[in-house]
Amino acid sequence: MIIGKDIIEQYNKNEVENFNSDFDFLQNKLTKSGSNVAEIVNKIADFQVAIPSWALGAGGTRFGRFSYGGEPSSLEQKLDDVGLIHALTHSAGAVSLHIPWDIPTDVKAIKEKAVSHGLVFDAMNSNTFQDQPGVKQSYKFGSLNAANEDSRAFAVEHNKEVIRIGKELDSKSLTVWLADGSSFPGQLNFQTALSNTEKSLKEIYAGMPEDWKLFIEYKPYEPNFYSTTIQDWGTSFMLANACGERAFTLVDLGHHLPNSNIEQIVATLMYKGKLGGFHFNDSKYGDDDLTVGSIKPYALFLIFNELVYGMENNPNNPYPAWMIDASHNIKDPLEDLLQSLEAILIAYAQALLVDQKALKEAQQNNDVVLAQDILQNAYRTDVRPLLRAARLQTGAALDPISTYRNLKVREQLISERGLNVKATGL
Repeated sequence: MIIGKDIIEQYNKNEVENFNSDFDFLQNKLTKSGSNVAEIVNKIADFQVAIPSWALGAGGTRFGRFSYGGEPSSLEQKLDDVGLIHALTHSAGAVSLHIPWDIPTDVKAIKEKAVSHGLVFDAMNSNTFQDQPGVKQSYKFGSLNAANEDSRAFAVEHNKEVIRIGKELDSKSLTVWLADGSSFPGQLNFQTALSNTEKSLKEIYAGMPEDWKLFIEYKPYEPNFYSTTIQDWGTSFMLANACGERAFTLVDLGHHLPNSNIEQIVATLMYKGKLGGFHFNDSKYGDDDLTVGSIKPYALFLIFNELVYGMENNPNNPYPAWMIDASHNIKDPLEDLLQSLEAILIAYAQALLVDQKALKEAQQNNDVVLAQDILQNAYRTDVRPLLRAARLQTGAALDPISTYRNLKVREQLISERGLNVKATGL
């Protein structure tokens, strides 16, 4: 299914009058306060977030998975679904593949399919947390950290194979997330496991092209519950430094213990020039992988405030790679991703409204009340008209979810693909 610009323009006509009224009111208000509205709208229009190939089907829990119907059963169909999201929002112009779930059988055809939807290939993701059918080595007791040398070599080679596939697709980065760790005291030696991981990552790093980046993810627990080898941002940062200047830490919002100060982590990494990537989701308890902004929208805004500040003031840090990393068991996956994109852009737009000069003066004067008000005034601004202005400027739908539903996209996908289908890799 393809959503043409003419169809989107038709649906936008019904929304334009209300949009104009809302936008004019907000524009006048922000202009009086000194904001450059046109510049903010342009930044929102330019902001692109990668969609992971594994988020296009129904996710699940440890206890069950409930299909939504019309799920993509091939890489080609996954690209079609990302294309639908991008057509509706013009904010999802990249796709992040997971190997071996999404190995292209015809690279040329896959690249042509991506181009037809206006998509590029973002970071490649390796998988050393699952044993694949017919393999000789197991990751049961670890991969890059494994005590068994053959298991480590097997995991390293898998990552090199992911790099080779990525090169063919014109990707420029590799994300490594390790499930490695232990479930019981004494199961492994912490120092040996860390040393093995560092050696393995250095070997992978050495096998990357010179224009590639390595993103090292971290997670405090799960699937192992006593220890995780790369358990926090400090360990990831240390390993990235050990690998080299093209290795960076990747922050996943869900990969933190409750009440962690993620915005401070972001600020520290950008100050050191080592924030490479960012995975958006939300959580109540742990790595829940919920819709972005559904639980802690103010925390998301505070994080974006640090990201915006860092992008302006830390030229030593590369422009971060943005991606949504969510799992859905009871929502239409595409609607969930549309909601997440909306929440990300809202938080970004709110952060762009922060008067950084006034905030710095308040901080210098130890005016805690004023500093809080400056942040909360930006957060409490309804910036949705700015998002709609950016969408109108790029030819996207003013109200993506409403347009998605009016077009009966899910019903058409079920009609084309069937009701009892399962997305590859899930």
